[in-house]
Amino acid sequence: MNIYSAISANKWKTWAIMALFVIFATTLSYVYATASGYDITFAILILLISIATSIGSFFYSDKIVLSASGAKPVSEADSPQLYHIVENLTIATGMLMPKIYTIHDPSPNAFATGRDPKHAVIAVTTGLLQKLNKAELEGVIAHELSHVKNYDIRLMAIVVVLVGFVVILADIFMRSMWYGGDRKKGGEIFILLGIVFALLSPVIATLIQLAVSRKREFLADASGVLITRYPEGLANALEKIAADPHPVRDASNATAHLYIENPFKGKTKGAWFASLFNTHPPVEERIKLLRSM
Repeated sequence: MNIYSAISANKWKTWAIMALFVIFATTLSYVYATASGYDITFAILILLISIATSIGSFFYSDKIVLSASGAKPVSEADSPQLYHIVENLTIATGMLMPKIYTIHDPSPNAFATGRDPKHAVIAVTTGLLQKLNKAELEGVIAHELSHVKNYDIRLMAIVVVLVGFVVILADIFMRSMWYGGDRKKGGEIFILLGIVFALLSPVIATLIQLAVSRKREFLADASGVLITRYPEGLANALEKIAADPHPVRDASNATAHLYIENPFKGKTKGAWFASLFNTHPPVEERIKLLRSM
């Protein structure tokens, strides 16, 4: 898959995921409402409120992520080297200049967020600025700009919001089983289905989120190298980031997949089942692919 087909694929995948989500959410709402003894009006109300919340979260996802990460905006005067690297790379690719933020944290890491290239943000930790040389920093920034250019940030913002919706919906149902609802006779099958959905839906949704995230990292690595023409820069940067023992303090399960490498440290290795929940592909594999270019 080339870069242009990847961008096109990400755009239609966004709409496809949203359409499938509406169908899935409608089904969940109906099953949960029926199992809890409520009529269809209650299911529609939950669905409308949740969709409205999801849309709002999509448009403000960058602000939510930046606030949760403790990121602060920086100007050219604050960090001239970082600013000029971002500026030069965006000029070289014909992209709009994204907003630049830094996170006061000794762990080297970075991420991009926003809903499209016109509303993009790149955030880097102070540890990244201190521990990487210019060529390595260019590799990381080019990787993050690739997420912006390839519309990965939009796709992942959509996925994150929808996963959050499924979790909230499942939580509402489980609480209703304890505290409310007028159970109707003959509704046992819906109660059983509701419990199964409540238990499995968040897990399945999270696995989809992580699978999409891992695939995007490989593409962003390759796209970043096309910008810098220097695979070794990003490869060396990934080695330093992975070798650093410090986790990112304000990283959470909701934002971990956004970072260029696992922000929790030491949690990427383990059994096959545990590896399903990794937010990133193995860094050794990424480095090997970069050095084979």
